[in-house]
Amino acid sequence: MDPVQRQYEAYPYPARDPADEVKRLIEGSPSHPVEIDHYLFQGRRDWSEPFRALVAGGGTGDGLIMLSQKLSDIGCPAEVTYIDMSVASRRIAEARASARGLKVNFITGDLLSAPELGTFDYIDCCGVLHHLPDPDAGFRALAQALSPEGGMGCMVYAPYGRSGVYPIQDAFKTLFEGLPPEAKVAAAQAVLDNLPDAHPFARNQALGDHQTSHAGLYDLLLHSRDRAYTITEFAHALTRAGLGLVSVLGRQRYDPGDYDWSAGELGARLKELTPLQRLAVGEQLSGTIKTHIVYATQAGREDKAEARPTKPTLVPHLAGVDPRALAHQIHQHGGFTATEDGQNLSVNVPRAAAPMIARVDGRTPLGAIAAGQDWLAFSATWAPAHRALTSMNLLHYSTGARR
Repeated sequence: MDPVQRQYEAYPYPARDPADEVKRLIEGSPSHPVEIDHYLFQGRRDWSEPFRALVAGGGTGDGLIMLSQKLSDIGCPAEVTYIDMSVASRRIAEARASARGLKVNFITGDLLSAPELGTFDYIDCCGVLHHLPDPDAGFRALAQALSPEGGMGCMVYAPYGRSGVYPIQDAFKTLFEGLPPEAKVAAAQAVLDNLPDAHPFARNQALGDHQTSHAGLYDLLLHSRDRAYTITEFAHALTRAGLGLVSVLGRQRYDPGDYDWSAGELGARLKELTPLQRLAVGEQLSGTIKTHIVYATQAGREDKAEARPTKPTLVPHLAGVDPRALAHQIHQHGGFTATEDGQNLSVNVPRAAAPMIARVDGRTPLGAIAAGQDWLAFSATWAPAHRALTSMNLLHYSTGARR
């Protein structure tokens, strides 16, 4: 048996109890229909039309359950397919779907077989490609399974925010070779309990999977096949597969122009960089980004996929924040602050946009939010608010989906 498959049979990841489905729905990025619409369909997809989705390497089902539940909630005639090589993981995902009464096509298999399943309007692939023997083959298979007008939400590991992980992985491979999984976990915990305080892993406050469950510890520090991608490497892998990068999520964290020194001569140098070079410099200077989450399309369509606030019929949605509370912050301070993996971010938003943001309820289109203002005047105020909030992945547009 492949060692990665053996791992996930012993420790399905992430650790989930299907009984918890009655208490909560785990939500995140990518793969929320509002996000999918925003980043891949210009915020204007007709969700009453059929929608084929593939969750490739679905594990215990977090992305699968969120996507399936949200599609069900809006009455979309969706066909959702799950594929994973771990039988143990599939059983948990199946039990979670059953608890919610969700219909999913479950397949035990390798995501390299995705093209044999037909083409899909959307593919979710999170935390998988970096574990394949040949990740490029995985990228190509997903690209081949993607419809010409479809798109993909994808996550891979990033190196700098995972500082300390790979030396420990290498040490554990040498120390624990031949041990069964349960013995590896016990031995790893003993080593971690005595890890020097100065070790980069001990100092990395962004990582906590090893503290939540045995499955989390194994996935983080005992994985037999694990690589990380810089944003440049990730973008190039997409390109080699015939895919185009639409957007990274959380663009603010990748923005080198967010620093105080980014004015004057250095600011001029930043303006000379390509978009990908800017992302790369931002990643290097942040040092805390531990995963890259992106939306991608077939090459050539990436510049036409993301929604722009150019039409009064677009409906804005805020993710995970109360519109009135956010509007109050902006009115008081001209923006807001946030912390991501220890990185403090200051987000400037024009105070004049605060009343507009307070009216964002996921149902009201931009034209009504403008409340009788001249559209050009409204757009001039809304545009910087749009840039700021989308840079934090807080603002999306979708006419038919909802939060």
